[in-house]
This record gives sequence, C-alpha cells and structure tokens, in this order.
Amino acid sequence: MSDETCQRPGEFELIARYFAPLAGPGGLGLIDDAGLLRPGRGYEVVVTADALVAGVHFFPDDPPAAIGWKALAVNLSDLAAKGAKPEGFALTIALPRDWTEAWLDAFAEGLGRLAKDAGCPLIGGDTVSTPGPLTLSITAFGVVPAGRMVRRTGAKPGDVVLVSGTIGDGALGLKVHGPDQPGWVAALDAQERGFLADRYLRPQPRHALAKVLQQHASAAMDVSDGLIGDLGKLLKASGVGAEIDLDTVPLSAPARAALMADPALAELAWTGGDDYEILCTATDGEVFTLVGAAAEAGIPLTAIGRIVAEPGAVRYGGKGERPASGSSSYSHF
Repeated sequence: MSDETCQRPGEFELIARYFAPLAGPGGLGLIDDAGLLRPGRGYEVVVTADALVAGVHFFPDDPPAAIGWKALAVNLSDLAAKGAKPEGFALTIALPRDWTEAWLDAFAEGLGRLAKDAGCPLIGGDTVSTPGPLTLSITAFGVVPAGRMVRRTGAKPGDVVLVSGTIGDGALGLKVHGPDQPGWVAALDAQERGFLADRYLRPQPRHALAKVLQQHASAAMDVSDGLIGDLGKLLKASGVGAEIDLDTVPLSAPARAALMADPALAELAWTGGDDYEILCTATDGEVFTLVGAAAEAGIPLTAIGRIVAEPGAVRYGGKGERPASGSSSYSHF
C-alpha cells in the first residue's frame, strides 16, 4: 500500500479540500446537512438526476477531469432542454478503495471547470466508500419562470423538428477512444480522431440555449440515447408522428470522414447516443426567430423534419434508411 493511500484524508477533510471550493452560497460551506436554493418570486425549480458507473457509462481509466466534466454535463443538458437556468447541484460519489488524492484532485478540477462555466455551483451531496466500481450521481437544479418549462408534450402537427450542433460524434468518439478500435478509425487523421474522442469524453451541454428554447420552442429534450430513439420518446409524449429527412441530420466533418470510410456507421450516428444535443420543435411562426436566437448564442439549430398528426408514425426520407437492426437507441438495461 502506498504512503498516499495510508495518509488519505477522511470524509470531512476530503469534502473540505476538494469539494468545498466548488460550493456556492447555497452550499453553506458544505458544513450543514442540506443545501439551500432561493428561486425568485414567480419562478419554479426544475430538478434532474443522472448516475454514472465506471465500466458502464465511462471507462475506468478515462481522464478523471473528463469524468468530472461529463458527470455534470449530462445533467446540465437535461436542464437546458427544459429551458431552465442552472442554479446548483448535489453530488454523491462512491469511491472505490484504491482512490488516490491525485485522481480526486483532477476529478474536482474538471467538475469545477464546467460548474463555473455554467454558473452551477455545488450545494451539497454525500461521499462514501465502495468495494465496487466508482459510482457518481448528480442532482441538478434549475429555474424557469412559472409555467414556462419546455416539456416533451408540446409538439403539434405542422411543427418543425430541429436539432442542435452535430449528431453522432459521441457514439463515434466512443469507438475511437475505446480499447478495441475498429478498422475505420485508421482512415481518420489525428485531428479527426481527437475531435471525436473529445466529444465523447467532454460533451458540451447546451445551457446557452435554455432561454431561447423557453421563449420559442413548443417541445424539447436532450439527445442522450440516440437521435432516433429520443425522437421516438418525444413523439410518444406528444401523441404525434414525424417526417424526417435523414440527409439533413447535421454531421461534423470528422463524422463525415468516418462515414466515408464506412457508410454503415450512419446507423451508429443516428442511434448511438452520447451527443447531448437538443432535439426540439417549433411552429412556423417561431422557427425563424428560434434559429436566429440560437445562432446569436453560438449554437446552430438545423431543421430535419416536421411533426405529423398520426401518433407514433415516423417516415424517413433522403438517401438514408431507418436503421434495420431494431436498436433505435442506447438502452441502460
């Protein structure tokens, strides 16, 4: 056993050293049993939670700063899709017995960097030890004006379907970053591989879109389990169908290079997940303003189809065809 392992801090010293510096005023210095949020009058609190487990949601040897970043990013993505401004988060971390201070220092750095960027400080949580794999759970809190949360249920026939950023980078990046790289990876140059791997390791939550969606979108959710699968969830919640032109789904240049090397990767791009982009709908009267406001926020929105009245019906146009494997999204079980 190393000297570092023998002399590691206890729970309260660990919290004071690594996590108290990330706490905002609502965290009360992380010395109380709970945190505190004070939403302004006329606002409502939006709450989301996500758990990540080593070996399931990330590789155990991923950079700890990237693990910290991603743990918060997936929650901020949910808040963004609801039109909510992030206000704070609670972290539960179950550390395996072989954890080191160097690992925790890097983890806290990555977590804190995104928390600062998003204006979403730590307000509480719990730290425990586990014989099993590293397990993280974050509960994030955001605020919206009363009655203005953007739900999955608001899509109506005639609405335009849009998606932010580019699709497929996260799923392709997992293949690039993973231990068993498929043959097509060799066709990419170092910059393309690095871009895709970073999109998997450090997804960019679209919190800059929150107010834009709140003001102009009729329905929204984030794309975490694959575009086609998550579209199906939104359509089911709204009781509608859609016509989608797969040729208009936005792809990054590195993703296009991967598809040039292996055209069958299109299915992975549409269904693989880990994009953390925003899927939304808007009426014809709002879509121009929505796209323009998103562009001003530095995030492109691309129209990929329209909502139709027939519940659950999805028709895919363009040269692409609906994936034939039967797997339309990532499954957690």
